Amino acid sequence: MSLKPEIATYLEAMSKVVAPELWEAPMSVQRKNRVGRVAIAGTPEPIYEAEHRFIPGLTSDLPIRIFRPSAKGPLPAMIYFHGGGWSVNTLDMYEQSLRSIANKAQIIIIAVAYQKAPEHPFPIPFDDCYTTLEWAYKSADRLGIDQNLIGVGGDSAGANLASGVALKARDEGDITLAFQLLIYPCNSFEMDYESSTKNGTGLGLTTKSMRWFWNAYLQREEDRKNPYAVPVLAKSFAHLPPAIIVTAEFDPLVDDGANYAELLKRDGVQTIYREYEGQIHGFMVLASITPDAEMAQQNVANEINALLDRTF
Repeated sequence: MSLKPEIATYLEAMSKVVAPELWEAPMSVQRKNRVGRVAIAGTPEPIYEAEHRFIPGLTSDLPIRIFRPSAKGPLPAMIYFHGGGWSVNTLDMYEQSLRSIANKAQIIIIAVAYQKAPEHPFPIPFDDCYTTLEWAYKSADRLGIDQNLIGVGGDSAGANLASGVALKARDEGDITLAFQLLIYPCNSFEMDYESSTKNGTGLGLTTKSMRWFWNAYLQREEDRKNPYAVPVLAKSFAHLPPAIIVTAEFDPLVDDGANYAELLKRDGVQTIYREYEGQIHGFMVLASITPDAEMAQQNVANEINALLDRTF
């Protein structure tokens, strides 16, 4: 299939925007340049409650947002880790998608603004994410969360973090996750798959940028062998929570997601895999650009509830 027409138009417009590459300007400039992307994420829909607060982390207090769809409880929950190459993006860019999924799935979503690379490389962002899961699990009664129905999720670098958190939760044995939502994950540091070449330029995220993100996140050689940082390196994927994996046809990472789905299935993990034709990396936070964003949000909500055996 070819690119969706609205995506082709969007990419053409973006190609005319003059901005430095990741390696050409300080991170302060890179992050500031992404502020405008909040508008193209779409208008956040009303929700029963959106609470902003801080929780204690290992090395810093962590800003979180709690999206609650109703006063009813206890409800299932998803701890969400945003994308942006472990280095950029903010929770503001995810207001539309997270409110939408929370409402559509009738689950509580807790999103954390973890500390970012390159100033804070692995394991700091990962530890922030795992700490957020632990906090939510221990606070479940107070938050109106069903402790038996907690999952993790994320997109891109956030999906990598969710994959690693799911592995650690299994290994530690203290928290049994109900599901993992992995939206166009980047779980292989080597990126030795066809789509990294086939879709490597001209489609939004480039393979060269993705390699820069990896190097900013994994600054020590030993970290590149750690499965919590590079989830495909896990010795086994058995006993991980059921997975929902979302990919986009024209994403350099599409093979990464497909390959990870196969690894999970190989080791007996229930896995729902869906590739969106004609789409690019990041399309789920482009609700003002493409109707596929909200369609995918609805599909994800349905798939979460199918795994949780809930019907409405």
